[in-house]
Amino acid sequence: MKKLSIILPIFNECDTGKKVIIEVVAKKLRGLEKEIIIVESNSTDGTREMVQGFEGSKDVRIICQDSPRGKGNAVRAGLTASTGDIILIQDADMEYSIDDYEKVLEPILKKQCEFVLGTRHKKGVAMRDFETSSHLASLFNVAHNFFTWLLNISLGAKMTDPFTMYKVFTKNSIEGIHFECNRFDFDWELVIKLIKAGHQPVEVPVFYQSRDYAHGKKVSIWKDPPMWIKTWIKYAILKY
Repeated sequence: MKKLSIILPIFNECDTGKKVIIEVVAKKLRGLEKEIIIVESNSTDGTREMVQGFEGSKDVRIICQDSPRGKGNAVRAGLTASTGDIILIQDADMEYSIDDYEKVLEPILKKQCEFVLGTRHKKGVAMRDFETSSHLASLFNVAHNFFTWLLNISLGAKMTDPFTMYKVFTKNSIEGIHFECNRFDFDWELVIKLIKAGHQPVEVPVFYQSRDYAHGKKVSIWKDPPMWIKTWIKYAILKY
């Protein structure tokens, strides 16, 4: 039986994180063994204590970092600890639905590919619609389209959503690949390196309900885009 490693990085997500963990623990996946690797990054809102309450729960392993180093760093810690044949990255917010696990796993289980992206993009529909700032949501949507175009044109790909949380891939596909990024630039590093290793992603439509900064969004509009460009230049344009 194949094993699925679910890597769940969490930082200052006490309320939504508990709901997500409960749902992931309860999720039944036919024909798959499951391990849930929760990487907690020394939160300040009670998240660590909440996560520790799941110690001893079926399939759960907890890694407690001594300081927050970014989502990418937490995912990398989870990758190092993972023992599964297939890896799925799960955020601790409630923007996505755990009901989509079967969808994003199917192409890999059917041996159609080794890398899947759960795309939030629907033609003619704005992906993000923030409750508190429609102008900021529009900026995010425009930036998403630009950065996706940049990746596609440089990698010869046809992705609609390289930023999606739902990145699912086989353990074999990352064998020998060294990851370095610590923040949300890890998303770009992972996508670029997998594609350059010969693994074009299959995209599968998934549910998505965006949240805004008033409800905990963590991507920085000032810090992260320059880091994406730097990551793109380093890994997609230059040889690494």
